[in-house]
Amino acid sequence: MVFSSIIFLYFFLPIVFLTYYIVPKTYKNIVLIVSGIIFYGWGEPIYIGMLIISILIDYMSGLGISKFKDQKFLRILFLIISVVMNIGLLGFFKYSSFFIDNINNIFGLSIESVSHPLPIGISFYTFQSMSYTIDLFMKKIKVQKNFLNFATYVTLFPQLVAGPIVRYKDISEEIVERDIKISDVYYGIYQFVKGLSKKVLIANNIGYLWTTIKDMDLESLPVITAWVGILAFTYQIYFDFSGYSDMACGLGRMLGFKFPKNFNYPYTAKSISDFWRRWHITLGDWFKSYVYFPLGGNRKGLARTILNLIIVWFLTGFWHGANWNFIIWGLYFGIIIILERLFLGKLLEKTPSFFRILYTFFLVVIGWVIFEFIDLDNLFIYIKSMFGLNSGGFIDSRGIYLIVSYLFVFIFCIIFSTPYLKNYIYKICRTELEIIDNFRVVFIVLGLILSTAYLIDASYNPFLYFRF
Repeated sequence: MVFSSIIFLYFFLPIVFLTYYIVPKTYKNIVLIVSGIIFYGWGEPIYIGMLIISILIDYMSGLGISKFKDQKFLRILFLIISVVMNIGLLGFFKYSSFFIDNINNIFGLSIESVSHPLPIGISFYTFQSMSYTIDLFMKKIKVQKNFLNFATYVTLFPQLVAGPIVRYKDISEEIVERDIKISDVYYGIYQFVKGLSKKVLIANNIGYLWTTIKDMDLESLPVITAWVGILAFTYQIYFDFSGYSDMACGLGRMLGFKFPKNFNYPYTAKSISDFWRRWHITLGDWFKSYVYFPLGGNRKGLARTILNLIIVWFLTGFWHGANWNFIIWGLYFGIIIILERLFLGKLLEKTPSFFRILYTFFLVVIGWVIFEFIDLDNLFIYIKSMFGLNSGGFIDSRGIYLIVSYLFVFIFCIIFSTPYLKNYIYKICRTELEIIDNFRVVFIVLGLILSTAYLIDASYNPFLYFRF
């Protein structure tokens, strides 16, 4: 993984961008398609064919929906073909074993489970591709008749395997014609290095602490050690995923695309509803547009609104993984959001901002425990350790050692997961834009050097959202 990251950073990217900038506009999309296929094949070459088939089916479905715009039956038929194909691929590769295992457990059967690796990023690009045909059916966009343009949309390598989920309407004009300005390239480089630094320098370091604690005897974890561990994971998953999103948006900007924002300082949210408006924004928008609103949203009374929210949050949890803990995780947040809509939100509005942030952060941390432990027994054991219900006591010498060793890493996590430092810098430099630009240049150079040094030296370089 580390060697692959270095090859990607210093071999693949320079060749792609050099080629992309040199070739005439007519061939830029071809460069992107080839790059996307190579990038996807880097991780799972066996599934390149599946990606191409998915592109072909959605492209043909789009043409069918557009051509037969006055024939409702045919339009619905082409939409069904697209949706069934995408959901079918996702269901077979991601959920077939889950359903078979549960059927066997419930009915005492012994159906053999199909074992196959999960294609990288399948949850992202199927949702992205499917949004095109749904929007086309709903007449929100115009059909893309040029196959290469459509293939470019699906195979854009920066966000192909881990988002953000870019809907066609977000970049439909840029797919056809885009201008690449020096300022965009400069800001894209800054955004990419910022994401790389978040992932490599912060997420990897704090993540190693979580791995260390998770490998301990969970039943004998002291309270403080258990909390330190899950706080480490809380920051790891944020800097890991938001770091990749920043890298994707930065690379897209350098290519002439403006991808939608995927994170907005979620750990400063003042309610769970607010948290989900800030965390994985593009996924939330997807479920809102294609599930919640079509079900009726909040327009059909309170009971129907609650049912719609339960469906959306069940699907949100299930989207993340084919295990019961993800379903519980989704419903956990769904129930809290329902309670906030019923009465809790009004109570929170009467409390100080600090308390609201603390309330939200506490519930999010508990949610990350549910998210991380696929084994439900270990999940409940860990939660019991967090609240002193196991045999580990309150604190021990190893816990103190870990806290002291990672104190500065936690301080960096807290600082860079909030906007306060950035706001302060902008406040004192609001009339001195040159200072900000100079800071960015220093950050780009320093961030790239430190990240590269870490990648060369480290053996621990996981990426949490590749499994989705």
